[in-house]
Amino acid sequence: MQNLVKHVDVLTQGLKSGISGLMNLTSQATESASGVNFVNFNQDCTSLAVGARNGYRLFSLNAVDQIEQIYENDSEDICIVERLFSSSLVAVVSLSSPRKLKVCHFKKGTEICNYSYSNTILAVKLNRARLVVCLEESLYIHNIRDMGVLHTIRDTPPNPLGLCTLSVDAENCFLAYPGSNTMGEVQIFDAGNLHAKTMIAAHDSPLAALSFSQTGGRIATASQKGTVIRVFNVADGTRLHEFRRGVKRCVSICSLAFSHDATFLCCSSNTETVHVFKLEEPKELPKQAADDTQGGWMGYFSKAVSASANYLPTQVTDVFNQGRAFASVRLPFQNRRNVCAVTMIQKQMRLLVASEDGYLYVYSLDMNEGGDCTLLKQHRLDGEPDLLPDSNARVPASPAPAQPCGSISSYAGILKGHSPDSMSDSEKFHEMAAATESPPKGGFRFDDDSEFPPVTQKTE
Repeated sequence: MQNLVKHVDVLTQGLKSGISGLMNLTSQATESASGVNFVNFNQDCTSLAVGARNGYRLFSLNAVDQIEQIYENDSEDICIVERLFSSSLVAVVSLSSPRKLKVCHFKKGTEICNYSYSNTILAVKLNRARLVVCLEESLYIHNIRDMGVLHTIRDTPPNPLGLCTLSVDAENCFLAYPGSNTMGEVQIFDAGNLHAKTMIAAHDSPLAALSFSQTGGRIATASQKGTVIRVFNVADGTRLHEFRRGVKRCVSICSLAFSHDATFLCCSSNTETVHVFKLEEPKELPKQAADDTQGGWMGYFSKAVSASANYLPTQVTDVFNQGRAFASVRLPFQNRRNVCAVTMIQKQMRLLVASEDGYLYVYSLDMNEGGDCTLLKQHRLDGEPDLLPDSNARVPASPAPAQPCGSISSYAGILKGHSPDSMSDSEKFHEMAAATESPPKGGFRFDDDSEFPPVTQKTE
């Protein structure tokens, strides 16, 4: 009998290995066909940046039926590209030079400046006041007006995924990054006034995703377990909301994103489901009314649960208080890095999901009823024509092997293993300004007739 069980185990393991191998081959073929290295929305979700093997593209997100490609550059293998709102300013990192950041004016096709760092650039974040470069164990904070280095946060806990987020609001210019690589601690740094603000003990497990609300007043967090999403007040670190994404399995959270008014929070992972949570304050009934509506056995049961809650462990009572998803989406793929957003398009609330499979998916979102979101349109992002007759009936991509998702807007996995550029000598540049349509007060502005001499800068 024992021999029979042993043989069955051997056969089972063999089948698993064979299936896994087939899935790996299918996944590799799919990924190589896409050619997309990076996808991310800009700060107000009005455009989408795509980095690929053959350069980068910028798309406008003003309509559902079609997205307008506003720029294409086919010079390098791009792994990071971040656009400053709807301006002409983009920050770019290539796979061939993963330690070098280029700041460009894409409308003129010119390079404003470039910086070289001591290690691989894992993420770049920017708003109208600051540009932040994230390395594995340090963060560089630049002044967006002249690109000078204002402050360096050194010896941060190992952050191999380049996890960090910068608030969109330049007035509440906060930077968040992991305060530990063993616990879910969030370090909040005031990037405007250049000092540490607070530390939030958000989770027991290491962090997997972070996102500020538009005003910088709230921050959403998720851990590597991926089961609970929490929202905190940035000012004092108090917990405002807690949502349960799931209980059956641990997942890798890819991205978190608030709606512009912080009413909704969307969460995507390496599974096929995207969750949308509604951030509303719980409505409390008057005490007398509550007692009147809870008569009989139900009232007795409710009171018994409330009374016993004082004797239950905190972890158990927390589960009772956790909110559930207001709306959800079932994607046509899983185990692929992606980034999500909730935004208004043509005066209608939409849920957007951009994936490394080379597609942007646009879903409806009922702001009153929630529920299942309907796929309205999907758009191809890799520059190739969509060969399918009906883009809304796309065949789901084959599942890729499960892996730590991270965000597709932080391509640490792609960057690792590439030979870094040698550190070049550099000279200070004379002037730099954000190529914005609405520059910050007191800042410079590059108009379309300005010349931008190429200059390099080396960080210490």
